[in-house]
Amino acid sequence: MISEFRSRFRARFRFRHLWLGVIGVSLVVLVVLEGLNAPLPPMAAATMVSGLLCLAAFAVPERLFTRYAIGAAAVSCVLTVVEAQLSQRPPNTPGLVELGVLLLLITRAARRCRPLRAAGPAAGSALAAVVLPLRIDAWDNNLLNLIAVIAVCAVPFMVMVGLCLRLYDTLREREREAIRQGQRLEHARELHDFVAHHVTAIVAQTKAARFTAAAGHPQSPEDLDRMLAQIERAGSQALGSMRAMVSSLRDHTTAATTRPTGDPAGLCGLRDLTEEFSEVGPPAELTLAPELADRPLPPGIITTVHRVVQESLTNVRKHATGVGRVEVRIGVRSDDPERLEVSVVDDGQGGASTAAERSVEGGGYGLVGLAERVEKVNGRITAGPRDGGGWHVVAVLPMGKADKANTVDSADVATLGEAAPKVTSSG
Repeated sequence: MISEFRSRFRARFRFRHLWLGVIGVSLVVLVVLEGLNAPLPPMAAATMVSGLLCLAAFAVPERLFTRYAIGAAAVSCVLTVVEAQLSQRPPNTPGLVELGVLLLLITRAARRCRPLRAAGPAAGSALAAVVLPLRIDAWDNNLLNLIAVIAVCAVPFMVMVGLCLRLYDTLREREREAIRQGQRLEHARELHDFVAHHVTAIVAQTKAARFTAAAGHPQSPEDLDRMLAQIERAGSQALGSMRAMVSSLRDHTTAATTRPTGDPAGLCGLRDLTEEFSEVGPPAELTLAPELADRPLPPGIITTVHRVVQESLTNVRKHATGVGRVEVRIGVRSDDPERLEVSVVDDGQGGASTAAERSVEGGGYGLVGLAERVEKVNGRITAGPRDGGGWHVVAVLPMGKADKANTVDSADVATLGEAAPKVTSSG
């Protein structure tokens, strides 16, 4: 796949350069023919040199454009002033190719250069284009009309074209940056949701083993084997998640399919998640509304439900103290049958101050990423301490096809980049 892409890219690259070469050679030939139209050989040579300098100024890299454009415009103006003093001048064409290139130099300066740097090459090229018709032999009203048209219409039009192209380039770059920012946010959420979850399980199990050993309670070989097996399983799951992320980053053509998603078993797969949590932590009880068993839900909603439960259980494992029981409830809201409510509640110790410390310890990235996921499917989430102690997380999600498009809108991503979504606190 990669070799095929490279071969196609090289073929297009060669085709583009072939066309540019043909166009360049054609323009050079036209400049030479216009130079031969001059009555005197020195005048013909000077006309060719001036036209070729203008072509070179248009083709040079960005770092050389300003000096080349100013130099070409200066040579063109000098040649026009000298020819205007001569008695013998070209009878019909003053150098139309050179005139067109000078106008294009104005457009390139307005598009590519900063305002102050664009003033020199744009003004010089405009002056050279306006006076260039004075090279022609017949000075009459038609010549004056041509000069007026160039000064009043052509030059402002080329400036506007350059500014429009500059705006287009800016918008396109912002769109690219928005897409890159959206990809960074998505990868950050995936990294936190999967790897951090499994690593947290490893840390919690290791702390439990050290605490038991420090307390002087000997562990049987069976208990040690069971605990090490759980650590091994969590490590294998973390490696699998990392492998899936690396696969999606390396192969952009299959990113959508290799990216980790929700459990294929649907909401019923949450039972494995709660049972795994209960093995090394307080018991977690899952209550799934019967009406959801046979109701199909959009994949994005199922994935979001998994992330809400997973992140909430991870936070309980990392930050909660004195938790005796965790309740996970998935059901339909009584006031809105088209809304799904996900609730994760623990009975940890401490009031609002302890809950605030618990929130600060987490660094905020988990809840921020969770809020982004919920908002992406037009849902809302609330997290905060409970009155009787403990912590609760409640997410309300649409049960219909409310998933937003996978492509990231530039305005949305720009907003996410400036300020991440906030989780509503009900404490």
